[in-house]
Amino acid sequence: MNDPTTIRRLYGRRQGHALRAGQAALVEDLLPHVSVPETGALTAETLFGDDRPLQVEIGFGAGEHLAGQASAAPDTGFIGCEPFLNGVVGALGHIRDKSLSNVRLHMGDALEVVERLPDASLTRVYLLHPDPWPKARHAKRRMVNHGPLDLIAAKLKPGCEFRLGTDDPTYCRWAMMIMGQRHDFEWTARTPQDFLTRPADWPETRYERKARRQGHEVWYFTYRRI
Repeated sequence: MNDPTTIRRLYGRRQGHALRAGQAALVEDLLPHVSVPETGALTAETLFGDDRPLQVEIGFGAGEHLAGQASAAPDTGFIGCEPFLNGVVGALGHIRDKSLSNVRLHMGDALEVVERLPDASLTRVYLLHPDPWPKARHAKRRMVNHGPLDLIAAKLKPGCEFRLGTDDPTYCRWAMMIMGQRHDFEWTARTPQDFLTRPADWPETRYERKARRQGHEVWYFTYRRI
């Protein structure tokens, strides 16, 4: 197995604009109740108190997609990982406004959480609009690399899905190359429309809307764990 720690350093800012009073209150009051425990093995039982399907979103942005999926599947447990504080605040707002009891958040490295889950415990992993790191010398920082993918493959149940969305042509080509080298994932697309059209159960994000306003194409990849 390749080493997933090759991308463990988190690059970029952890916080953008200063938090307003209400946002700061969310972090202080709600985040402790929905945070993933900092240590120990993670299971559906430890996170949600029962044996339920689990899904993970890596880098959930402002949380729209995470909240949409959690609202649509209240009996599934969702783990959202995001190092950016303002994104975590956005997700907390959705959790509060939608009264979501099936979401847990981790502000930090997603792979540290994924590692602590049992093998073959996840029904879906989402990676939507990841940082493309467009320069060739930064390619090792991309989440779509064999080390992280080895870990994701180990934690997904056979037959379950890894979903990837991007509007960056470089990342699109890179992902197709890397995923094409793997024998543990099957690309489910059969026609061009299968990866040019957002699936009905794939809530739109603000990053996707922004990309379309800027005239970018958006690609939707679904890979099945073999």
